[in-house]
Amino acid sequence: MTAAIAATTGGNTANVAAGPARSITCLLNMGRSIADHLNFLYGPGADSTLEPRLRQLIAKYFPISEPEPGVRQGLPLTEYDAILITYADQVRDEGEPPLGTLGAFLAMHASGDVSGVHLLPFYPSSSDDGFSVIDYYAVDPVVGGWDDLASVGSRFQLMFDAVFNHVSAQSEWFKAFLRQDDRFRSWFITVDGDPDLSQVVRPRALPLLTPFKTALGEKKVWTTFSGDQVDLNLHDPEVLLALTDVLMFYVARGARFVRLDAIAYLWKEIGTPCIHLPQTHRVVQLWRSLLDMVAPQVMLITETNVPHRDNVSYFGDGTNEAQLVYNFALPPLVLHSLSTGSGEALSRWAAALSVPSSGVTFFNFLASHDGVGVSPARGILTEAEIVRLVERALKHGGLVSYRNNPDGSKSPYELNINYFDALSDPASDEPVGTQIDRFVVAHAMMLAMPGVPGIYFHSLFGSRGDQAGARSSGIPRRINRQKFLRRDLERELADPSSLRARVLSGLTTLLMKRRASAAFHPSARHKVLDVDPRVFALERTSRDGRHSVLCLHNLTDQRVRAADDVLDPYEVRWLS
Repeated sequence: MTAAIAATTGGNTANVAAGPARSITCLLNMGRSIADHLNFLYGPGADSTLEPRLRQLIAKYFPISEPEPGVRQGLPLTEYDAILITYADQVRDEGEPPLGTLGAFLAMHASGDVSGVHLLPFYPSSSDDGFSVIDYYAVDPVVGGWDDLASVGSRFQLMFDAVFNHVSAQSEWFKAFLRQDDRFRSWFITVDGDPDLSQVVRPRALPLLTPFKTALGEKKVWTTFSGDQVDLNLHDPEVLLALTDVLMFYVARGARFVRLDAIAYLWKEIGTPCIHLPQTHRVVQLWRSLLDMVAPQVMLITETNVPHRDNVSYFGDGTNEAQLVYNFALPPLVLHSLSTGSGEALSRWAAALSVPSSGVTFFNFLASHDGVGVSPARGILTEAEIVRLVERALKHGGLVSYRNNPDGSKSPYELNINYFDALSDPASDEPVGTQIDRFVVAHAMMLAMPGVPGIYFHSLFGSRGDQAGARSSGIPRRINRQKFLRRDLERELADPSSLRARVLSGLTTLLMKRRASAAFHPSARHKVLDVDPRVFALERTSRDGRHSVLCLHNLTDQRVRAADDVLDPYEVRWLS
């Protein structure tokens, strides 16, 4: 039996650091919420067998203690919080584990500017740059070990990825399924015959079903993302228990944030779109309930690259699902604003932006390891405006990923392009200073928005697109996933006139100004001001009303008068 399987069946957890001490008796007094979730998912009476097993599972990671009185109010985040998004092997040095090199590099160049680090999947993986997880319980030895990760966590709050929709076809779980071991026979979704699957929403233009040879013959297995990423079957409660075990393991290992990757696709029902199903929301609610009891300092963040209305549904009622939701509409709207010189669409959308409670907020970002999703902008931008974004990406050397629609057609799903290149054509003779100003004002708009900012490594350190990497790999997303030798980065950053040094200086200056005012608290009030279509104007006011900042952002390469001030091209002006 493999280590991964043993860990989900009460295997040895002696080497796992104990999480925050909370009372296991709390789980005995959870009220009906846990039972209701289990019975909703698996039928009346399911709680009688599953709830005791949940208690036993959690007891492996959280020691018994006296219950802490009171319930946490509000969100434990402030204007000081900002998260860097990076791969574990983003920076390398000879003779060192990449996680150790990354930690030392960030300690030198990002400590004090960001409070947390989102380490993209650092587990053993077979494809998709980490998102085809072979073993949930291990650090890929290529990048280091748990001690190296803990070292990064000693300086920064950590975000782990919970890639729970699917596992690698090379994982021990799936190998056991292929052998048709009794325990794993229903852990994956197989489809018999030829049912109508046309309603299923797909994020990629790849086959939904992949044939695999098993001990009992060939079976068609559900593979939402690729033939190497086999979807788990949450209809089997054993799978839910196994994933819950992984979740608690991550918390015990120091995760402050847990990112639920592609969570919208978690539960499948043939005859439905198989996205955003009620059962998916119930699973998120179950995990939130368990974490609130044993690790209330840990926050869930949902990653759902979908239209805005569906995206924000993962806040639930503001108390029962994710504390943070990726603000997927923001990247295409900021790109649209700066490419047209008009903030009208962005301003309309931002003016109506709201959250259901002070206990939740947005995770604002412009770039990540993925591209710029265009689906979240549908309904906010017109189809013609989206087409122009696609044309811009292609003109600037980018690529476009498509998805299959239920009617058999394809539509743009994601712009695969570095955000700097999306804003400024790398082949143009435009002054680099102008391009840097445009890039910085884009991030100023993101940083001014209500929520917690996330900044991709390549954005903070001023990267351009890696077109050669995308072409040589045949993977469009690789255009924004280049890895570096530390000495090369250090050499460029040491030159204050370099692109990297100038971008880093511009963004860290904004982060410093953001930390200086309570008006930028994630829950501080915001008001969009109508001063000029060429200016994105936002007023932020602290929760106690004592601090306010007027944020002005010139979206054009022309001087613009706004609010009794004259803004230079692409100028940022935050006025206390």
